[in-house]
Amino acid sequence: MLTLAGRTAVVTGGSRNIGYAISREFAENGMNVGILSLQKENAEKAAKKLTDAGRKCIGIQSNVAEVDSVKRALEKVHSCFGGIDVVVNCAGILDLYKIHEMPAAYWDEVMAVNLKGTFLVIQQSLPYLEKSHAPRIINISSNAGRMGGFENGMAYTASKGGVIAITYGIARQLANKGITVNCIAPGTIDSEMASVRGEETVKRLIGRIPIGRLGKAEEVAAAACYFASEESAFTTGAVLDVNGGIFMG
Repeated sequence: MLTLAGRTAVVTGGSRNIGYAISREFAENGMNVGILSLQKENAEKAAKKLTDAGRKCIGIQSNVAEVDSVKRALEKVHSCFGGIDVVVNCAGILDLYKIHEMPAAYWDEVMAVNLKGTFLVIQQSLPYLEKSHAPRIINISSNAGRMGGFENGMAYTASKGGVIAITYGIARQLANKGITVNCIAPGTIDSEMASVRGEETVKRLIGRIPIGRLGKAEEVAAAACYFASEESAFTTGAVLDVNGGIFMG
């Protein structure tokens, strides 16, 4: 059994897909959850689904690429629940551009959300996490960050590789504070993000997956529950591959 009940989590990108699955799983296991989304309506709608089911949840608009926006969101979560124990960095932008087609502005946007946003949320959450008796940081990367991917653009690949790199570096720096920093690297998950790739692309991806199917968001959420738990205290700087075997290493 994992100790999750009574803990408070912040989940960026928590209103849809993997982020929502993590938020829901946390809430159903007795955690307080702050769902952050760029769109206020999406954040509040996702939170309402959980509060209507009797869970403790709040939805907050936040742009993870802007430090003041991150600060305000974290302050709201702390004010509502009295602390923050777990931070999940799931907000992200997919990139499907070919190398020669990539607009420089879109490269910057992907990096701002996927990589800079992950760093800013970690940085601004430290004053809260330092007060927790079991503080946890969980970063969501991708198998693209592990081995380059097959059907995605290089901004996405580079940003997700960067998420893994800062997981290692920040885990080392925060270990003496008892703050664990771990990463989940999903393969292609059956979600809105996968659907934008197109049916033929998804078929090609499934053909590369040894298990022979797309992953489920709930399977990523299950991995997040371990990293969020009090029992994971001796695990830090780890990357857990939830990918059906498309990358093994």
